[in-house]
Amino acid sequence: MLILPAEADGSVVGQAIERITRVVAEGGGTVVSVDRWGRRRLAYPIAKQQEGYYVVVEFTAQPSAIAELERTLHLADEVVRHKVVVKGAAA
Repeated sequence: MLILPAEADGSVVGQAIERITRVVAEGGGTVVSVDRWGRRRLAYPIAKQQEGYYVVVEFTAQPSAIAELERTLHLADEVVRHKVVVKGAAA
């Protein structure tokens, strides 16, 4: 999941998704789905912003690709916040 600035237009959102897709593909993974939630109110202000544009990307990848994705999203100027959640495997 990542949060972009509320005023992010389609090109900014597209660039962020493309960046995630590229990093995951380079790590041998695949993007399963992209869910654009749109503008939502933040739980608390971040950098004096009350709203953000939410995007949820579901993908499969090796742990090394996840580490690289974390690094890439941390350095991306357009990303306000991000969170990578690992789904547990079925027993």
